[in-house]
Amino acid sequence: MSTTQETSAQTGHKSGINTPAQVIAASLVGTTIEFYDFYVYATAAALVFPKLFFPAGNDTVNLLSSFAVFGAAMVARPLGAIFFGHLGDRLGRKTTLVISLLTMGIATFIIGLLPTYQQIGLWAPFFLLILRLTQGFALGGEWSGAALVATENAPADKRALYGTFPQLGAPIGFIIANGLFLIINFALPHPTSSVLQSEAFLAWGWRIPFIFSAIMVAVGMWVRVKLNESETFKKAVEQDKVVKSPLVDTFRFHFKEVVLGTFAMLATYVLFYLTTTWILSFGTTTVDKNGLGIPYTQFVLMQIVGVIFFGIFTLVSGPWADKIGRRKLLIWVTVAIIIFGLLFPLFLDFHHGSPASVWLVEAFLIIGFIMMGITFGPMGAFLPEMFPTNVRYTGSAIAYNISSILGAALAPIIAVALWRAAGGSTWMVGVYLAIASVLTLISLVLTKETKDSNYNEELAFEN
Repeated sequence: MSTTQETSAQTGHKSGINTPAQVIAASLVGTTIEFYDFYVYATAAALVFPKLFFPAGNDTVNLLSSFAVFGAAMVARPLGAIFFGHLGDRLGRKTTLVISLLTMGIATFIIGLLPTYQQIGLWAPFFLLILRLTQGFALGGEWSGAALVATENAPADKRALYGTFPQLGAPIGFIIANGLFLIINFALPHPTSSVLQSEAFLAWGWRIPFIFSAIMVAVGMWVRVKLNESETFKKAVEQDKVVKSPLVDTFRFHFKEVVLGTFAMLATYVLFYLTTTWILSFGTTTVDKNGLGIPYTQFVLMQIVGVIFFGIFTLVSGPWADKIGRRKLLIWVTVAIIIFGLLFPLFLDFHHGSPASVWLVEAFLIIGFIMMGITFGPMGAFLPEMFPTNVRYTGSAIAYNISSILGAALAPIIAVALWRAAGGSTWMVGVYLAIASVLTLISLVLTKETKDSNYNEELAFEN
């Protein structure tokens, strides 16, 4: 059987055409679940795992250890990008998305069943690390597949708008994950408003969000199994444009695009993990330890308010990018992020724990998440448009996920170290964001506009 016949047989539903509702559901539901799983871990990494999965000792060391395991998933993401990218470019987007979602769901569910350090000693952080790596491996294939499902099924003049649908999974997943933590906090007995002081939460309540993911995965699987393969990929199959080694061809013909795409995402990753993971630790740390001293419940509600703006501006960014171009919009918002980074002390280095500080922190979160939505939304179209159909899954996935090592994996660790080194001030953390954003700005300046690229026809090389 030829490569064309083999691949065509495995894509299935060849004659089916996805409706807009199917495209939105398949791209949005899957990424919502994947990001939910990721955020559940991120929240637990800041609040629970330092106490339950590492030996008792220095609080800062345990927090850094917890964030290190969190960051390990980012290291696994490029491996997942290579594996799932190969499947996606060889066998199709649909099959690959089902596998990645199932992998993530199983790993998250098992984390909810893990014994703690007090029960099995060093095996606890070891198993946590293995499952965290599995989460990262799965997410390495999820985003690109969802972005391709959205954009390859979109009208040519609305690709950026359709590309925002998988991006919306980030704010929605965040709200569901942290909202569930808040519900658990209110439902369980605790002496104060801080979930950190709830014995029931530390004993078993933290497991509920991880176990609950099994229900969400079942819903996501149902949606994706009903999905038809994209017409763009089927056309590549019919024209015998499917390559034997997408990874080799990506680096052979599109190495420049991989590098530029990687750094184009850097500011987005650093901004996001500073305003979600690091800020949660900084905001809920007590004043005597150079934090803001804001109770956990209050701080997460503040974050959720900011994330609502994240979702709104993610969706709004799509039509903007379709109108003025992805590159121009991203350049302007990156400049804004640089300025924002330099203004960190204005928002965060105030009278810790005072009402005025709370309002400034809320303003910080809202502004940060607005810029996050504007920079994250267009990426759903911008990165895939940099690559031709036959290596689009692999190329966009590798760029997206290598950037996760440089940005997401290191951001919480670097931010904690800089915050502690500055004696509780955040100016060094802001400078760190500004430097990352300058690198992104340089990448965008060197990148061509992709708005008018021929998404269905343009294949940059022959087999």
